[in-house]
Amino acid sequence: MSKGSPNIQSITQLHRSFGFSKPKHPLVSVVQASEWKKNREGIDVAYKLDLYTVSLKDKRCGFFYGRKPYDFDESVMRFTEPNETVILKNSSYPNELEGWMLVFHSDLFRNTSLEDKIDNYNFFFYAPDEALHLSDSEERIILNCIDLIKNEVNERIDNHSQTVIVSTLELLLNLCARFYERQFNTRSVHNNNIILQVNLLLQEYYDLNYLTEKGIPKVKFLAEKVGLSLNYLSDLLEKQTGKNAKTYIYNFIIDKAKIILTERDISSEELSKKLGFRFPNYFKRLFKLNTGMSPEEYKLLH
Repeated sequence: MSKGSPNIQSITQLHRSFGFSKPKHPLVSVVQASEWKKNREGIDVAYKLDLYTVSLKDKRCGFFYGRKPYDFDESVMRFTEPNETVILKNSSYPNELEGWMLVFHSDLFRNTSLEDKIDNYNFFFYAPDEALHLSDSEERIILNCIDLIKNEVNERIDNHSQTVIVSTLELLLNLCARFYERQFNTRSVHNNNIILQVNLLLQEYYDLNYLTEKGIPKVKFLAEKVGLSLNYLSDLLEKQTGKNAKTYIYNFIIDKAKIILTERDISSEELSKKLGFRFPNYFKRLFKLNTGMSPEEYKLLH
């Protein structure tokens, strides 16, 4: 593999770049971690993978995603979307590697139900340290799906293979969504601390008059402040509060609007500007959606 940041666009190119045997299916492959050890080509090179990946590791495999190491002490799963930068570090290689990587091209599920659903699996956009930690029973369930995909690829390419592979892949992703929900629930103490940080950040943003000066804060701003990816923070808030991140921010602002309306004589237009809304009518619609009445009605009632 040449120096720089090559772009791997196909399963065949991936196998060729790392010295693996020719793939048995042009759109999907399961590579065992031990294969990376046998084939030293492409080591210490940053490359962009124009493919989806689902990987599991049992030990320190030496994978880096972006600039962060993929380094956990238990069985974990990591998901990446196309165009993710990946580095396989020679310095991180142990004597024994355990795990696998499922790699698939978007053409695999073209014109299937999965094509419409793939973007709903937010964990493809999570950061490396937001990986899915599996119990032993969960890992066995996932491995059953992987074994079925491997068997289809290796033993019985026929008219039904594509349907079986895609449906198994969709089952695997649905199981991972379930296991992530379990992970959110079992880490409620940590998650509540994150929510507290978000509340403090929003309060500080309001106290410093940034709503007026800078406008409504973006979810990305809050995610960066609490050290999470945008999608992980959004999912955490929705699982813990029932509201997605954008709604959570707007509800905070509407709560401030209620307080101001009961304490000051202020017009809706003036209030919307103070709270960072570019268009007063949008603020009025949002306020009514939240409270069931217009700002003027709310002010009169209170």
